Amino acid sequence: MEAVDSGSDGASRGQRRVGIAYDERMCRHHTPDNAPHPENPDRIRAIWNELQAAGITQRCEVLNAKEAEDKYILSVHSKSHVDLIRNISSKQFNSRRNIIASEFDSIYLNKGSSEAAYLAAGSVIEVAKRVAKGELDSAFAIVRPPGHHAEHDEAMGFCLYNNVAIATKFLLNKKELGINKILIVDWDVHHGNGTQKTFRKDPRVLFFSVHRHEFGSFYPASDDGDYTMIGEGPGAGYNINVPLGYGRHGDADYLAVWDHILIPVAKQFNPDMILISAGFDAAVGDPLGGCCVTPYGYAMMLKKLVDFARGKIVLALEGGYNLASISNSALACMEVLLDDKTVASSTKAYPFESTWRVIQAVRQELKAFWSVLADESPTKLTSQKAPIPQILISSCDSEAEDVEELLQDFIRPLSTFRVDEDHHVLAESASVSWRSDLSIIDIWYATFGSNMWKPRFLCYIEGGQVDGMQKPCSGSMDKSPPKEILWKTFPHRLFFGRESTRAWGLGGVAFLHPESKDEDIVHMCLYKITLEQFNDVLLQENVSSYGMSSPFFDLTSLDCSKEKGSIDLEAVKNSWYHNVVYLGMEQDIPILTMTCNMSDIKNFKSGKFPLRAPSEDYANTLIRGLVEGGQLSEEEAMSYIKDAATKPL
Repeated sequence: MEAVDSGSDGASRGQRRVGIAYDERMCRHHTPDNAPHPENPDRIRAIWNELQAAGITQRCEVLNAKEAEDKYILSVHSKSHVDLIRNISSKQFNSRRNIIASEFDSIYLNKGSSEAAYLAAGSVIEVAKRVAKGELDSAFAIVRPPGHHAEHDEAMGFCLYNNVAIATKFLLNKKELGINKILIVDWDVHHGNGTQKTFRKDPRVLFFSVHRHEFGSFYPASDDGDYTMIGEGPGAGYNINVPLGYGRHGDADYLAVWDHILIPVAKQFNPDMILISAGFDAAVGDPLGGCCVTPYGYAMMLKKLVDFARGKIVLALEGGYNLASISNSALACMEVLLDDKTVASSTKAYPFESTWRVIQAVRQELKAFWSVLADESPTKLTSQKAPIPQILISSCDSEAEDVEELLQDFIRPLSTFRVDEDHHVLAESASVSWRSDLSIIDIWYATFGSNMWKPRFLCYIEGGQVDGMQKPCSGSMDKSPPKEILWKTFPHRLFFGRESTRAWGLGGVAFLHPESKDEDIVHMCLYKITLEQFNDVLLQENVSSYGMSSPFFDLTSLDCSKEKGSIDLEAVKNSWYHNVVYLGMEQDIPILTMTCNMSDIKNFKSGKFPLRAPSEDYANTLIRGLVEGGQLSEEEAMSYIKDAATKPL
């Protein structure tokens, strides 16, 4: 197919009419201090530049972004949430913006956040409306901030407004558009919790999400993404989750999910339109996803959907944090929308055995709702199992590398990998063996807050919650209990700060002053756990992270903390407990704790970070830990906490 001239509107004879929404103003949303962050303006710039260089934009209709109207956003989000996002970039919030952002899970806010959020939601609405009317055949909204994690009354996971959910509601509520059934496909590596909750009772919307789940420990770290979450009431059966295991899934895994779950159900559902939450963080080289879907894989996933809904498809960008990967993947998808020839696959591979088990479990769960899933999957296909098709776990530094080089560097012979009986994918490659390496290293985790009470600490190991907690913990990969527990005192200062937490609600939580003073004393409960478990606790304490392709704190970090006394963790530097402090040795085993750093202490002293007394529920947990641990009487424990909460820092 010949490309049209760059001055054309892209609607040449024989060419599909494809729209692109992009607006540089969405790049004004960035971290307040321009600190590095995976969700940054270069993400959409990289995609736009790649499409321009490939001549794609010249063959499409480029649409100007429009800010969404509040009335459409309110169909998904609460008035209080809309009011907050609308006003958060105004001068009246200058002094409180960072504090408000810190109260959410994995969110930053700046003076450009409001505008970007409205443009992102408005862009998806606009392209969806144009496709629904038939003015465009399909479209791609290159937007940020992403949206699929945003819930009714809460921003989270880099998402402020749920762009796809808002556009879906718009289409369904505009009866004149004739869109009565919508298929939402979320192929972002993280579960689309916000979208699922929006439509869990709505049979007009079939929500399908394939995501890395790790039994609920991968972000957003809940059971919402489990295959048993099938919708509620009239929406039962219209929510389909395909929760994959521990990463490293590639084209073969995703295409098997398509062929044996999504495509059969899509045929039976027969949607009027398809919206895709197009996150590219399951792509080769992504620093957060840890999977290895290639541009070919994304192209084939999209290609298999274009035969539905008369090709009325809208892609809206969600995640994806390797610039080369998201650019190449977006380009491959645009070539499909323009009906170009799909690139040939460079790899022949079969899905993990664990992927087939998930597919069978999903089909079993939903066969009562979808007759096409009642039949057994063909034996010939399900017998084609490979331990792992390819491996790629990379750091953020890999963004500048060429994806093809990455593929060559990280593809390993299939015979070097195996799957154990618990579905864990095991590999001999050093890049994915950190868990086994750190599982044989013991450390003492010294706790000073609610974790002093053993049942509360076990939530971080086994999962769950105790009385007073408002949010459960996902637990660690290794759920073995501590090998030993002991108590010690240290010459450090305990204090309470921050306005509220998701786990405990309003009230301060415990921090340890990282510097020691002889006149200070803090009671600490020490748990002997593995360094692998310590990393999982770090992840759960610092909820701004998206899971781990590599450890936050490895043996090199341990040596550094011994030498320097503490180490700031770059991966979670914007979280509250990002400073690992070395407290000495016990039984020749290092004692570690996690708290804030000295820069944070200055902010607490200046009032930039609030000092707050703990809530009653949180304080009672500390008291129970101290009393049941035999350290203090109840009266002494209450006095100890009161002193820590009232003594000037």
